[in-house]
Amino acid sequence: QVTLWLKKIYGDMPVPKFEVNERTVDILHEVMECNEERDRDVSLLIEDMKDRATKYEAEAKSWQDILGESLGLSLGSLSQEASVVLNDLVESAMALEVEDTSLTSFYSAINSMSSELFKTKSENQEMELKLKTLTEKLTSALMLEKQLDEDIEKTEESQKAENAKAESRSKNLKFLEDKSEDLKIRIRDVQEKLIATGLDQSLTHEALVKASEELEALRNEIEPLKKEVKSYHDLPP
Repeated sequence: QVTLWLKKIYGDMPVPKFEVNERTVDILHEVMECNEERDRDVSLLIEDMKDRATKYEAEAKSWQDILGESLGLSLGSLSQEASVVLNDLVESAMALEVEDTSLTSFYSAINSMSSELFKTKSENQEMELKLKTLTEKLTSALMLEKQLDEDIEKTEESQKAENAKAESRSKNLKFLEDKSEDLKIRIRDVQEKLIATGLDQSLTHEALVKASEELEALRNEIEPLKKEVKSYHDLPP
């Protein structure tokens, strides 16, 4: 319904693009209902005016026939001034939709039309205020949609950058792992060659690391003993 209404409103012009979601469709549907309600009111008013005009034209013709046959009065028998006054009177009566041309009918019709005009103006103002509120809501929704699109775009760009960094770190880590494994293999090959040539097992890398750890442990054990011996050296002979 909203899509068909927008195409009808814009005619040959393209309908502006907007995100189709529950909120925007609800707002547009409410605007559509207000617009269609006003169109229906105007159509009914036009039809009513046409019906009244047809009725008055028939009644006027009937009175013309009666006046012509009974009194011999016709537009041709009246003076120019009388014709002008009569035309003004008829046009005023038709415009005010009165049943006859008495002053009472004219005053009543003028008061009624004034009241109806005031009521119509009030309804139009209320409708315009409602339409303005809905337009502001729609504008706010479109701005929010634009902001969300920008945030999503920034998030996607940030995610792409993070993915690129993670991929780069993964490649570097894979390179280091491969390099470490290659060095281990090369060290093992060299050790095997050295052992094959008669190298003492105690001079291998693992043995030296183990000896270093044992030496460090012994140093840690000797340190408190050194402090204790030093305290004896400070005693008098």
